[in-house]
Amino acid sequence: MVVRAHNIVTTFPQDEDMADENVKKFLRGEGADLEVVKDKKLKGQLAVKEGLNKHSAITAKNFQKWLLPSEEGFLEADGIEKTWRYKQEDIGHEVDILSKTKQFDMVLPDLGPYTLSFTSSGRYMALAGRKGHLGVLDVKSMSLIKEFQVRETVRDVTFLHNELFFATAQKKYPYIYNRDGVELHCMKEHGAVLKLQFLKNHFLLASINKFGQLHYQDVTMGQMTANHRTGLGRTDVMQVNPYNAVVSLGHSNGTVTMWKPTSPNPLVKMLCHKGPLTAVAFHSNGHLMATAGTERKIKLWDLRKFQVLQTIPGNAKSLDFSQKGLLARSTGSYVQVLRDSGSQHYDQYMSHSMAKGYQIHNVVFRPYEDVLGLGHSMGWSSILVPGSGEPNFDTWVANPFETPKQRREKEIRAFLEKLPPETIMLDPKKIGTLRPHRKKNKPTRKEREEEEEAAVAVVKGKELKNKTKGKNRPSKKMSKKQEMFENAKRPFIEQKMKEDELSRIKRQRIDEGAELPKSLQRFAKKKAT
Repeated sequence: MVVRAHNIVTTFPQDEDMADENVKKFLRGEGADLEVVKDKKLKGQLAVKEGLNKHSAITAKNFQKWLLPSEEGFLEADGIEKTWRYKQEDIGHEVDILSKTKQFDMVLPDLGPYTLSFTSSGRYMALAGRKGHLGVLDVKSMSLIKEFQVRETVRDVTFLHNELFFATAQKKYPYIYNRDGVELHCMKEHGAVLKLQFLKNHFLLASINKFGQLHYQDVTMGQMTANHRTGLGRTDVMQVNPYNAVVSLGHSNGTVTMWKPTSPNPLVKMLCHKGPLTAVAFHSNGHLMATAGTERKIKLWDLRKFQVLQTIPGNAKSLDFSQKGLLARSTGSYVQVLRDSGSQHYDQYMSHSMAKGYQIHNVVFRPYEDVLGLGHSMGWSSILVPGSGEPNFDTWVANPFETPKQRREKEIRAFLEKLPPETIMLDPKKIGTLRPHRKKNKPTRKEREEEEEAAVAVVKGKELKNKTKGKNRPSKKMSKKQEMFENAKRPFIEQKMKEDELSRIKRQRIDEGAELPKSLQRFAKKKAT
């Protein structure tokens, strides 16, 4: 089918349609300046493409208006009331029946403390009790898929690329199980692992063991991609930046190191606290990091400048950012949720206290739901946090209602689009860009002499043409040859004179103590009197 350009251009939006702010965010950068284009054919092609870009922006705005009507809803206080004073009982009385079912406490006092992990769609939850209890739960229908006992210590659990497989960090080695509880792999190369993280775009399982060794294993081929010695001792503080897939570790000397599998040395090593770190969390945009230390301080860092944005007093055993930027922290039996009040300044938004004696082990926000999961010493709990989850999900990214056929198609597509480990870097936007031109180094004296000799050799091998009578004498030829030699050497001589002049001026400035700072004038050379 052939579509003529003039038929398309007639449907393009006018300039007043492009003034809408909702349209501008879908535009693909600034439009081309067609006034400076002189080629009529090129100008017409660019005009058609600019019109198509504007038309697609209008269409995207309409789709957002029609298909994404939901907006996040935060708690709003009346008058002098504070949102952090609202209790879960008060919120439960105001929400609908379906949301109220998401508030529950599961008490298993003999098998805790528990660690929780959600799939990217938020539908399935894996739970691991310290004393060997493992289970997979469909939290949307509140049905138990599988639970079993491994009869040894379990330190951590995480889902792999979907809900069919999950990995556990057990007493001696990490294991991979399927959803039916069948053991698939025992990864003895990792050793006694304390923490696990899965890089979903690269299909890499990262682990840190009790000897401070960081391992990366490709779960598609089963190959060990990297094995790094951190050299900073034992740690169980580990988190992946969702923006660039860089693994961050918190150490006992107060530093945070950032790693990628293709580098034996850390990409970044920054001193964040004066004491050992207890928790690390990353915002979904990848530019904000929260750290907690034993000196009773929580710090928010801007990773673009590696500067502290805010220091919040208080302890934190566990930290986690929600999809909409809420920060949850736990200490003892108390949970606090912080909200960005503007310009990345976090204030208290909600708080929740568990029963006395409950020690919260970790906090995890459930994706696409206003729910915070708590794993504690007496089981696990779920509380409502309005405004924490993304209200609109993209079925191509994460679909809570996907069928087995859709899951298979998504899994195959993810395998085909798997990124190699070399793409992990601090700034992933550099992928596909050109390397900047390096400034040419100053040539050495030997190189300059070789260039001068080469220029003289070219002149020496050049033959002079025969001139008319009276201009072909040997003396004329000799003077002409000498002039050619001088012209060939002149650029090199001028360059040398220029460098000598610059060095003379530099020495003169150093000799003049008045031009130096006051603190350095006593080191200046004194003139002889």
